[in-house]
Amino acid sequence: MGSAKGLTNGRGGHPLFSFGVMTDVQYADIPNGHSFLGVPRFYRHSMLVLQRAVKSWNNNKNINFAIHFGDIVDGKCPKDQSLNAVKKVVGEFENFKGPVYHMIGNHCLYNLPRDKLLPLLKIPNLDGGRAYYEFSPAPGYRFVVLDGYDISAIGWPHDHPKTLEALKFLRERNPNSDKNSPNGLEGLDRRFLMFNGAVGEEQMEWLDSVLREATNMKQKVVVCCHLPLDPGASSQEPLLWNYDEVMDVIHRYDCVKICLAGHDHEGGHSLDSHGIHHRVLEAALECPPGTDAFGHIEVYDNMLSLVGTDRMKSTNIHFNPY
Repeated sequence: MGSAKGLTNGRGGHPLFSFGVMTDVQYADIPNGHSFLGVPRFYRHSMLVLQRAVKSWNNNKNINFAIHFGDIVDGKCPKDQSLNAVKKVVGEFENFKGPVYHMIGNHCLYNLPRDKLLPLLKIPNLDGGRAYYEFSPAPGYRFVVLDGYDISAIGWPHDHPKTLEALKFLRERNPNSDKNSPNGLEGLDRRFLMFNGAVGEEQMEWLDSVLREATNMKQKVVVCCHLPLDPGASSQEPLLWNYDEVMDVIHRYDCVKICLAGHDHEGGHSLDSHGIHHRVLEAALECPPGTDAFGHIEVYDNMLSLVGTDRMKSTNIHFNPY
């Protein structure tokens, strides 16, 4: 795991803007349980974490918008409750007095297919289920939200070309009958699991065009994805299948300053070979009662300052503004 230790603290002046962050609420109206690694999970308590996050963001007065980094409900949510569970969590987010941006995660797709999920999350449903988009909250910044399940064995219809492509991809790289098992896979190959996915060719071309435009407009870019994009900030299993190809595109430009992600619940931080920071956020789901994992990020010309609450570690990200 990456670490936020050793990062300097200290902020100067007023931020250009601020935004709330949290990830992996994974709410379900079921008793507490455990991950496959035995980590305790608190399915009902995560809703209380969300409610406290929204209250904190509203009380701050200076937070312009909020982002949830995917997995709004848990895969163990009873399927006859999936629709109402998603609506309930979305409703809590909508108590925030500003825009909320969502992205899809694997647990979202265990519960609902894309055609039902995207309208609920208010993700612009373009081109038959496309879930990647971008927005600019201030003239000097642009946010890019990637769809890490563009090529995926979950969420698309069973006979969809993207499902078939994902299944072929997994068969070639994971010999286990259970494609969510990393048994026998070594090193970074342990990411070739069914609960992950990939960015497709069309999305890759879109990403390249957005970064080229941002460069021309002298905008700084924040890349957001449910799946981590750097091994230094994450354990091996949660990584995007083709994180290396995505980063090859990102590294063509100097505009991207940080990549933010969820999915790997412990969180992490790294600085990659091209000087881009990667911050994986700690999950709300694994907060024992009475604890929290949310925060807000204050954006400056040469720094992003994550002000974390409780289990979400505060992190200052310094970068070259040019």
